[in-house]
Amino acid sequence: MKTLATALAATLAVLTLNQAASADVLEKIKSDGVIRIAVDLSVPPWSFKDENLNPTGSEVEAAKLLAADLGVKMEIVATNSANRIPFLMSHRADAVLSALSITDERKKLIAFSLPYSGATSYIAAPKSMQIKTFADLSGKRIAVTRGTTNDADVTAAAPRDAEIVRFEDEATTMTAVVSNQLDLVAQVPTLVELINKKNPAKDLELKLSLRTAPMGVGMRKEDTELKQWIDGWVKKNIANGKLQAIFKKFQGADLPQEVIAASQ
Repeated sequence: MKTLATALAATLAVLTLNQAASADVLEKIKSDGVIRIAVDLSVPPWSFKDENLNPTGSEVEAAKLLAADLGVKMEIVATNSANRIPFLMSHRADAVLSALSITDERKKLIAFSLPYSGATSYIAAPKSMQIKTFADLSGKRIAVTRGTTNDADVTAAAPRDAEIVRFEDEATTMTAVVSNQLDLVAQVPTLVELINKKNPAKDLELKLSLRTAPMGVGMRKEDTELKQWIDGWVKKNIANGKLQAIFKKFQGADLPQEVIAASQ
């Protein structure tokens, strides 16, 4: 009985500490007057630097709105696709707002807010290339960005003899295709369009759909108070249309209905 009582006391102490830590994160953000948000600035039109080297894009504008509604300043923690979650877990950032798709694998590591954005990814290739099924990728080289859902989806679906060429960030992935190092890429339509603008001779078209992925703000699992606040923020700004307006401004398309429905 004494051992059981000791164990229960220890468990209660850990729970109390976790609850305090979870509340402390939100309170610390408010008391410091700044929220540190991890953003990959190499993914136009989601997040990038304009001609004056100022961060912009739909993710940056959404992050600015979040910070303003919280009553604090936003500090961008520049990252890439592979380091978004490690930066969060190592406390270099308070949250991730960087086209981070909600997946079962990621939910094992971190917590997500309600979806505030989303996109459908495809394998794109030149129009002249006949690709109708994943089997047609046999022997082909496909560019992907490491650590993304595109990486996971192509790895799972492509034939064994397809070569998946991984790059560390979206900018490098696109540069590899624009410079004719590779002809196939796993990407969202807006970035495929950007590749075609930079190199019209590529003449890429969307060939195979990978997935429609809702995107959420990533947080540490123990930061429950912060998650509760951000979930409320998503609901409010979907209801008032501000997140839809930001998405439309930069993406040139309507926010997917699946995202809106999931955020009610």
